Amino acid sequence: MTTPLITLDSIRQRYSDRTVLDIEHMEFSEGTITGLAGPNGSGKSTLLRMLAFLEPPAKGTINFLGRPASAKTSVTRQITLLVQEPYLLKRTVFANVAYGLRIRKKNDIPAKVTRALEVVGLDPAVFAKRQWFELSGGEVQRVALAARLVLKPKLLLMDEPTASLDAKSAELIHQAALSARDEYGAALVVASHDMGWLETVTDHIHYLENGRLVRTV
Repeated sequence: MTTPLITLDSIRQRYSDRTVLDIEHMEFSEGTITGLAGPNGSGKSTLLRMLAFLEPPAKGTINFLGRPASAKTSVTRQITLLVQEPYLLKRTVFANVAYGLRIRKKNDIPAKVTRALEVVGLDPAVFAKRQWFELSGGEVQRVALAARLVLKPKLLLMDEPTASLDAKSAELIHQAALSARDEYGAALVVASHDMGWLETVTDHIHYLENGRLVRTV
C-alpha cells in the first residue's frame, strides 16, 4: 500500500476560545487533486496554512510520507502555497519566477523559467521581460503560480485561485493545475467556492463546516 504524501490525525486548532478546525483524519496522496469546499469560516484557509506548516496545530500530528513533520523540518521546501492575492516582487516576470531557483542555487534557470511560463499559458517571449506593474490580475496569478511550479513542489496548495478572475484566466489556471499534477507530479489541494471548477478539476472534494469534515465526494 502506498504511503500518503501527507496525513493529518486528530488535528485541532483554536483561536482564543473558538475551535476553528477539528479533523480526526485526512490524507492527501501524490498525483491527486483534492478540493476543499465550504462556507466562509469553515476552516479551509486554516487547513491550507497548516498543510503549508505556516501555523502549527494546537493538537494532533501531521506526517509527511509517513514521518512526523513540522515547520522546523526540510519538508517545508517541498510544499508551496498560492494565496488568493499573491504578492510579486517589484521586478520582471522572469526575475519573479527565477527567484526561488536562485535561492536554491539551481542550474538551467532560463530553461526552467521558460517552461514554467509556458505551463501557465504565458508566452515567455512576450512576458519574461515585463515588469510586475504591467500585468493584469489574471496574469499576476499565473506568474505567481509559475514561480511555485518551477520549484517542482511535492504539494501545491491553492487558496481561491480563480476568485475575481475572468473566465479565460480561470480556465488557464485550471489547465495549469492539471499540468502541475501531470508534468511535475505534484499533489494539489485547492480551496474554492467555485464548485463547477472544483468538480471539473479535482479527483475528490472534502466539504468542511465549522472546522469539521462533513463529507467527501
